[in-house]
Amino acid sequence: MSGTGRTERSNGGHGRLGSVLSGLAVAVGCVLFLGGFVWGAVEYRPYTVPTNSMDPTVKAGDRVLAQRISGDEVRRGDVVVFKDADWANMPMVKRVVAVGGDKIACCDADGRLTVNGTAVEEPYVRGMIGGRASTTDFDATVPEGKLFLLGDERSGSLDSRVHLEDAGQGSVPRSAVDARIDAVAWPLGGVIERPAGFAALPGGVSGPGPVRLIVVAVVAGALLIFGGAAYGPVARLFSRPRGGGRSGEGVSAGVR
Repeated sequence: MSGTGRTERSNGGHGRLGSVLSGLAVAVGCVLFLGGFVWGAVEYRPYTVPTNSMDPTVKAGDRVLAQRISGDEVRRGDVVVFKDADWANMPMVKRVVAVGGDKIACCDADGRLTVNGTAVEEPYVRGMIGGRASTTDFDATVPEGKLFLLGDERSGSLDSRVHLEDAGQGSVPRSAVDARIDAVAWPLGGVIERPAGFAALPGGVSGPGPVRLIVVAVVAGALLIFGGAAYGPVARLFSRPRGGGRSGEGVSAGVR
């Protein structure tokens, strides 16, 4: 009898501890899950890419997550969303290849873009005609406070090359930038990496946004919520007595 009582008290203690831990897991999971979504809503806005001018990095119809930033945060190599009156005054997606003060030209003997005389390796243009960074040769000097933008699909993109005769030689003000694309949300394409070819230039490339941390927070929160909620049913399932009838007969025989 005393042994049975100790066992019951022990099981009860473990059960209470398990209930506390499962409740804590659910609470923490809710904080991570909801906090991740709120963080994502504050940092990012969704866009649908309108054309294939950024193929193969992003394609027409892709749903992307763009981090809300100011134009002052833009670096070479960033894929940005911007709107400029001279570019049809509608949101467009292009890659920044040069910033204010840069001398940009194309192409060198190997068909590469050069920024201030330094050739830039761009793996996303290798599928273009002849593997060249542009189907037409050009050169321009970017005014201070402005950005020179190209699409990754250089054979068909309507970008800064089309506006070379404009006052800013095809550039747009930094203030025209609304956001920087960090990831393709649908179809699942993952994070858009900063091109290493621009990293050696002064100022380097921008750091990654928090999209990975946000995804980790949401997924971890969901797992904690489901794990904590499942504890009760699982614990009850494993705590059910087994072979209860035979045990009762044995006790009765011992009493007699």
